[in-house]
Formats: sequence, structure tokens, C-alpha cells
Amino acid sequence: MLSIVIPTYNYFTLPLVKELQQQATSETIDFEIIVLDDASDNLEIRNQNLEINTLDNCSFFVNKKNLGRGQTINKLVSLAKFNLLILLDCDTKPKDHSFIRNYLRFKESSNAKIAFGGIIYSDEKPTPNEMLRWVYGRKRESVSVENRIKNPYKLALTSNLLVEKQVMIENPFHKEITEYGFEDMVLMLDLKKNNIEIQHIDNPLYHLKLDTSIDFITKFHSSLKNLKKLSDKEIINHSDSQITKVFYWIKRFKLVTLFAFAFTKFEKLLVQNLVSQSPSVLVFDLYRLGYFCKINLK
Repeated sequence: MLSIVIPTYNYFTLPLVKELQQQATSETIDFEIIVLDDASDNLEIRNQNLEINTLDNCSFFVNKKNLGRGQTINKLVSLAKFNLLILLDCDTKPKDHSFIRNYLRFKESSNAKIAFGGIIYSDEKPTPNEMLRWVYGRKRESVSVENRIKNPYKLALTSNLLVEKQVMIENPFHKEITEYGFEDMVLMLDLKKNNIEIQHIDNPLYHLKLDTSIDFITKFHSSLKNLKKLSDKEIINHSDSQITKVFYWIKRFKLVTLFAFAFTKFEKLLVQNLVSQSPSVLVFDLYRLGYFCKINLK
């Protein structure tokens, strides 16, 4: 009846699998949990995750080479034997012990093919060098169900998604996306284009792993390069992303060089705020826009 699929990379995923297995078992349903490691280079963590194979109805596999998150999820979908899927990120934890039950009850009462349960962050402040990821997550990703419903495609993520397998087969992650960044956005745009409705419910997961502020900034360097590629190849329109929308407004008035110069001049000052104990999401927006202008000059 239910396939729970989890891509992982250098993350100890066993605790999440144990919790989900206990919840699914208590529902007395046919289920499977499949974890696919995307060629982790941390062999200690990979070997710890092998214990997943000892749990009933649970499997752990390893990609021979790194495929990227989107292609790993595509592979997980192909491995799943049931039509009803739950896609989860490995660094998450259900808010309560009724997580699986909530999704099953939703499905019993709805014909919707997709539902997003939401992502939340702990109220407890993290260590100072993790503040940017925590602040950004709480302001941009932890959105109430009432607000998510107002913009259902923009505010859905595959880190906590109930979806029918056939939907994912017909709308896989784009093959052009092999690097980190914006793969969820492209998927949601495809679903919108194909008139596949996304429902939003209150069934959240805690996001656990927090990158250091420097690592988070570096990840966005990669994701913005990916965004440039998606835009250059016209996989997305200029209006699909707030960054590209503003960038093309700047480009229209021939101000890209000016913005890129200003970014280079003030980059250290911006980073100083972003790695502080009180990082500003607005400053991060300016940083990302400036970096996007810079890489578009090359």
C-alpha cells in the first residue's frame, strides 16, 4: 500500500527509518521503506546505515556513482512497489508519532494525488555558526498551512511529500538537473503546467541538519549556478524565480555590471553579517542577487 522513499548522503538515517517503521507497523498496512545512498564518501556513516537492512520491510541501497538528489529520487520511485509514496529528506524527523496515520487518513478522505505536510524548525537556537541556516529555514521554509495554501506550488517541497507513484513517473525530476539547487522548483512548475493539484495539510517534519553558515552560503553558490543553467537553457522562465525576475529587470536597464561590481566591493561586509549571530535574510537576498549578477558576467 505505502512506499516510503528516502534519498540520503553522508547522513545517519537509521533513527528516522526506525521511527517510520514503528509508525507504519502500528497502522497494520503493507509498506516498505527504501533508503538510497547517493554514493556517500563517509564510509563510517554508510556502514552504520546498513543496519536498515535488518529491519522488517526496510531496504538500504547505494548508488555506484553520485547522481544528485533529483535523479536519486527518480531511481527510488522506480524501485517502489506500491502506488502511494511518501518522499522524505534523510535529515528530518516527524513532529509526532501520528505522522504516517495523518497521511493515510488524508488519503482516505481525499482524491488529491499530492499533499505537502510542511517543514518546521526547532524553536531552540542552534550554535552560533549555524544561525544563518536556522534563520533562513524558519523564515522561508517553515510556512503555516494557511499561508502555503495561498501559493501551493511555490511553497511545496519534496522533503515531505505524499504523492502517487504514477505522478512521479509522468513528472520525474528533470534530467538536466544533476547538481544541487532548484530541482524542487522545476518539479513543482511541471506539476502546475500539467494541472496536477497540490494539497497542503498540517503534518510537518522537523528539519534537523543545519549547515554551518559558510557551508550554506557555499551551497547557494552551487544552486545559483544551477539556476543560471536552467534559465539559459529556458527550462524555467524569468518569472519563475524571484532571483531571475529581479535579475532580468536589472538586465533590462543594463545595470548588471554595476550590481556585480557592488557585490564584489561589499561581499566581505555582507558575509560578515551572514556568519554573525544575527544574520539577516534580507542581506542574504542581496548577497544571492549580487552573486547571480556576478556569475552572469562570465
